[in-house]
Amino acid sequence: MAAAERIQGEAPHVPVLLAPLLREVAPVSGVWIDGTFGAGGYARGLVEAGAERVIGIDRDPLAHEMAAGWLADWPAISLVRENFCNMDKVAESVDGVVLDLGVSSMQLDLAERGFSFMRDGPLDMRMGQAGPTAADLVNDLPESELADVLYVYGEERQSRRIARRIVEHRPFSTTLELAGLIERTIGRTKPGQAHAATRSFQALRIAVNAEYEALWQGLMAAERVLKPGGMLAVVTFHSVEDRMVKRFLQLHGEKKRHVNRYATETPEAEAPFEIVTRKAVGPDADELTANPRARSAKLRVARRTDLPAEAVEADEIAMPMLKGATSKGKI
Repeated sequence: MAAAERIQGEAPHVPVLLAPLLREVAPVSGVWIDGTFGAGGYARGLVEAGAERVIGIDRDPLAHEMAAGWLADWPAISLVRENFCNMDKVAESVDGVVLDLGVSSMQLDLAERGFSFMRDGPLDMRMGQAGPTAADLVNDLPESELADVLYVYGEERQSRRIARRIVEHRPFSTTLELAGLIERTIGRTKPGQAHAATRSFQALRIAVNAEYEALWQGLMAAERVLKPGGMLAVVTFHSVEDRMVKRFLQLHGEKKRHVNRYATETPEAEAPFEIVTRKAVGPDADELTANPRARSAKLRVARRTDLPAEAVEADEIAMPMLKGATSKGKI
């Protein structure tokens, strides 16, 4: 059975924080971009809330395969195969942009995609199913570079130890092979704790898919495509992503004062965004009961002003970077 058929035969994917997102961006109208389309839950929610058209973007062929079975019944929704960081190549002057970051449940639940340390499958982890795999990184990177990936992208404190053991025992071809080695290296997972391989698998996935670079470039692309009054809504699932979004909105969403020691304070100048959610919005008790995977989700929303878009350097939004990486790169 094809992967799309297996996913569609299971319980329907429930988009995280959809209700608070629609509440914060209301009223919904005009043209929207769903930059991380997945199973299409946000796109359908936006149309039902009043969007005239939703342009879905997803680099994962599985998302397109799944959508083929229902898109014809939703003429207001279209789907483009692209990375959301290039959304300004797909559309311009839109009324809203929604981003739901990280790996989706449909990707985690398919062992053959290699995202999960709980299911045995090939060490793949490619969202776009093209380019180097996680196995390529694990088996080919020098020990010091592999340790840097685990530490910088996964915040794994035992990265050096894990990398040394990986190099001693490679090659690896499956997820459970690698997860088992990590458990034996830093200790078997205790009840109630995150799996010992959680941080390492997160790091490899982020490196394989250049996720932080995509977020950095995607936030700037969203600023370029949004018309004045347009809404940006971003859902994150771990602290690094949330920090990057928060810093971006602080830089581009706070009013700026120009003061010098010899002059009185000048009037406040506006910024490219007006922040709507001063604090991140999380799931309520009902959503957590229905979908435990929502527990780490955070929503931030901002409204575009009429000021020109401004570029931002990666280090200004605290984007983790490997040694020797540039903060001026492109995906």
